[in-house]
This record gives sequence, C-alpha cells and structure tokens, in this order.
Amino acid sequence: MPTIPSEQPSAPQQQSHQARAMAESFGVDAERYDRSRPRYPEAMVQSIVAASPGRDVLDVGIGTGIVARQFRAAGCKILGVEPDERMADFARRDGTEVEVSTLETWDPAGRTFDLVVAGQAWHWVDPVVGAAKAAEVLRPGGRLALFWNVGQPPPELVEAFAEVYRRLLPDSPLTRGLAASAVAIYLAGCEKAADGLRESGGFGEPEQQQFHWEQRYTRDEWLEFSATTGITTQLPQAVLDEVLGDLGAAIDEMGGSFTAQYTAVMVTAVRVAT
Repeated sequence: MPTIPSEQPSAPQQQSHQARAMAESFGVDAERYDRSRPRYPEAMVQSIVAASPGRDVLDVGIGTGIVARQFRAAGCKILGVEPDERMADFARRDGTEVEVSTLETWDPAGRTFDLVVAGQAWHWVDPVVGAAKAAEVLRPGGRLALFWNVGQPPPELVEAFAEVYRRLLPDSPLTRGLAASAVAIYLAGCEKAADGLRESGGFGEPEQQQFHWEQRYTRDEWLEFSATTGITTQLPQAVLDEVLGDLGAAIDEMGGSFTAQYTAVMVTAVRVAT
C-alpha cells in the first residue's frame, strides 16, 4: 500500500506541508508507529554516509527515531527536529537530542551540520522554505538526503484493500492512491522536492536514486502498519476497527501473510558555496 497517498491532503489546492493536523497526528500511538514502520535499506544508509563530508547529522522530522538509530549505528551524531512532542519524547528514550519545532520555524542558533536527512517526512515541509533552511545549516560541501519507503503488496491484495477503502472510506486519498502506481506517486514527490532545492539556490543539481528490497508481513503486522497512516490515525476508533477488520479478512483469504515489495526513493543534493 502506498504511504505517501495516505499522507497527502485530499483538497488539490492544499499542499501537504499545510495539512498540519495530519502531519502531527502520528504521535497518537508513537509506540505502534515505531514498532510497525519499516526501516530503510542498509545500502541506502551506507551510501548517504559515505558521500557525506562528516558525521554531524540533522534529522528533520525525526519521529520516533527510526532513521536516527540507523544513522547512529553507521557512526553519526544526531540532532533531531520534530513538531510532535509525543514523537519527540519517544525518540529521546535512547538519549537522542530532539528539539520540538517545524523545520521552517526552527532556530539553529548558529549550529551547522555535515548532513541533513529526512525519512518519510519532507512532504510535510515547505519544499522551498525547507530547502533554504537546510542550506543555511549545512556546511559548504554538506549533503541533503530526502528519502521515502514505497511498499506494495501483491496485486490481488492491492485490489482487495482498495475495495475495503472504497466501501468504508469512499472520499479518502487511500482509495485514490491505491488506484495509482505507488512508485510513480513517490517519484512525483521526489521531483517536487528537487524543484524546491533548485529554487532555493543553495544546492547543486539534485540526484535521484532507488533501492529495492522486500519485507514479509503477517496479518497482524500489516494491520499495525495500516493503523499508522496519516488517514487512519485520524479515524474514530470504531471506524478504524472496521477498516482493520476487513483488511485482515482480505489477508486471511490470502493465507494470512504476504511479501510486500519495497522501493526506497531518494533525492540528494550538495550544498554549494554562495
């Protein structure tokens, strides 16, 4: 199931970074979010670290610390910025320093970094204002890396899930998103992010990469993940229970588990001297 469509606003005139209620809804159950959201391919993490001039990292939209833990394991020192106090509190459990703010309004207080990363988060940031702030805090030659996981169940489950959403949430972006190519939707988001970097004037030409991997899900694991999207986090409990029950029934008909194909899509750019 694509995750960006579920986290995009339904009104075409509203940009995702303006949908603050949705953007800050994930902390409703931070433990479930951290437990169920997929990690990022190690090859991608290593490629980002190898291309960085140093190990001082700003993690934008750190959430529960999923990205931060992977980059710390690769030898990096992390500072997180996160607008949701509930998510920030979770990320701090292992000693990570997190400041509560949106990137656009965050005060870096003169601090600079070798690397700015954002995992599954940059679509909540104004693409031009955020790029300008990233350029402000990056040392010359530093790197910005923006990345998203794109998960896709087997086609027969995609259609079964879409039928559930059409029936129970007919006006939801989940319904429209499942009708489209998940990777294509994410790549369009990457291009929007790249346009913001170009417009900011602080970066060299953005580059895009993809990393492919897969993950096996049990019924319960997928339902936990499905409860953490920007749409489902805002549903009344009774409606959420009905949605999850019907999704679970569809998985049961497939034998109770399945393998999702994942693509991690990434935009990177180097901070240029101005």
